[in-house]
Amino acid sequence: MTTTSDRQITTVVSDFLDAQKESIVAQWADSPFFRSVAQDSDQAAGDSAEVLRGIRRAIAAGDADSPAADGFNDLRSLLTALASQLDGNEGVSPRTAVEVSDLKKPLLRLWQETADAELLTAGALLLSSAVDTLRLVLVESALASAKETLAIQREQLTELSTPVIKLWDGVLAIPLIGTLDSMRSQVATESLLQSIMTHQAKVAILDITGVPTVDTMVAQHLLKTAMAARLMGAECVISGIRPQIANTMVQLGIDLGEVATRARLADALAYALNRLGLQVGSSAGPGVV
Repeated sequence: MTTTSDRQITTVVSDFLDAQKESIVAQWADSPFFRSVAQDSDQAAGDSAEVLRGIRRAIAAGDADSPAADGFNDLRSLLTALASQLDGNEGVSPRTAVEVSDLKKPLLRLWQETADAELLTAGALLLSSAVDTLRLVLVESALASAKETLAIQREQLTELSTPVIKLWDGVLAIPLIGTLDSMRSQVATESLLQSIMTHQAKVAILDITGVPTVDTMVAQHLLKTAMAARLMGAECVISGIRPQIANTMVQLGIDLGEVATRARLADALAYALNRLGLQVGSSAGPGVV
């Protein structure tokens, strides 16, 4: 709960920001933080004015030191965009933090020129605190943006690492490579089911040649994928069952049930073609005895 003196300072500083708005915006618009990313002076002035409105709103509410204040929350999208452009999408650098802190200079200079002596120190501390909070909000917004970008990139890499390949009319294959975590397993299943529907496939091959180990979790994923494909009208074949994996599965008591398995992808493809009523064989060329 603020005291009467605190409320007075808050009111006076808020009025100061209103009265000096044009001067503050003009000086901020020419600062490195805004000038470096603005396409023209009008954009720099507009960004400066928006930041000033946010700060003024936080101060008026008595929340100059709270990053969660409505005034600062209004600025998060703008601050993230500014920081991203300023640092070449590399996040908030020490340089950016310094340039935000430099926004204090015109505020404090104008405040010293116009403020009453008895409120000079308290008002300067309030303005300084507001800019420090602005810098903290900038860092938080940039970190949140970076986290979101990493999540999107991870999802894209996961999708690229689980491609669905059309081997023949009605036959699909999905080569699984590396360790299968829950996210990759989910993406692989969804991609396969979507491709089954798109291509009206009858047989889907899950090739685990590139999977280093098969434990209970991986086996459960394979079974669930096979069951889901069956519900879509396609049969699943698991290929790439190496001797080590076969031995591990036996020791773990893993039973793939009625799911067909083959040691090699070529064998799985031959099985798939046979299920479609096609036969794979060798033919002798001309002149071959």
